[in-house]
Amino acid sequence: MITMGKLDGKVALITGAAGGIGRATSKLFIEEGAKGVVMVDIWDEMGRKTANDLGPNAVYIHTDVSQESDIKKSIDLAIEKFGRLDVIFSNAGNPGLGGRIEEIPTDEFDHTVAIHLRAAFLYMKYSIPIMKKQGSGCFICTSSVAGFQQGMGSLPYSLSKAGLIHLVRIAAVELGIFGIRANAIAPGFIATGIFGQGYGLTREGAEKLADLMKNAPSDGQPIRRAGLPEDIANAALFLASDSNGFITGVTLKVDGGLLSGRIPQDPEESMERWYKMISQLDPEEQKIINSRIQEGAQKAIEDLKYLKPEIRERIMKRMQKMAERRQQYLNPTK
Repeated sequence: MITMGKLDGKVALITGAAGGIGRATSKLFIEEGAKGVVMVDIWDEMGRKTANDLGPNAVYIHTDVSQESDIKKSIDLAIEKFGRLDVIFSNAGNPGLGGRIEEIPTDEFDHTVAIHLRAAFLYMKYSIPIMKKQGSGCFICTSSVAGFQQGMGSLPYSLSKAGLIHLVRIAAVELGIFGIRANAIAPGFIATGIFGQGYGLTREGAEKLADLMKNAPSDGQPIRRAGLPEDIANAALFLASDSNGFITGVTLKVDGGLLSGRIPQDPEESMERWYKMISQLDPEEQKIINSRIQEGAQKAIEDLKYLKPEIRERIMKRMQKMAERRQQYLNPTK
């Protein structure tokens, strides 16, 4: 008996395919019978290794999605090697530079928007003519819970993710008549390297942190476990499959119920769990993370001078208490 895969005969292009969500999705699409998967990333070592492991139906191409010419080349490769293009999963991303609005460098803002929102737009722009000729196609964008709610990502990251939510709605209305669908996925806190990258870790260090996060409890959301790259890969498969061909213009929240309501947590318990987790990283990686945390705390303290005295005093007491606890975790023997 021959078992049919959900993507038999289809060709998919996946950006950010060397790590986390993109790697898990590439693997799943191949398992589900994809005729071809074009893996797009700038992490060449892991991208080539993964494509090689997945076999002849997977191919890797170095692509900086902030560069329009690179995007065109990756689309051209899909057509040249596999003859068609059915699914584009615009998933590549970076955490974006955090901080207060007045502190964010314009070039960093532009770069983050380019990687997330502009790249998704350009992949649509250059592949829509191909899909129109085919009479079918599917766009999937990785948005985020940060696109719905403040405080879940940096400013440029959050704005980009919110833009993707609206982009797929616009595309769904414009393209539906041609048999082309457009949807987004909004992950919650998924154990991927993007968190470590946000703290300034190397790719390798960020992957180590992601592996630790997979086994850490997530008490702030209804489903009390870490989200995994495979959770998002399965959502992408659901949206890419023809069996769900009547779904377009939606953003599927895959967040463990986070946006339904965050569960209150004891900040000290959360801090203790965090420092126990990062204590398993290499000393230099711990130093990078702790330096970034302390830098953020210092900036917050500096801003207190603009507040009314009664408000400033209350916040300062809380921050001092948290700083003392942080030092206890950083220097447990003292």
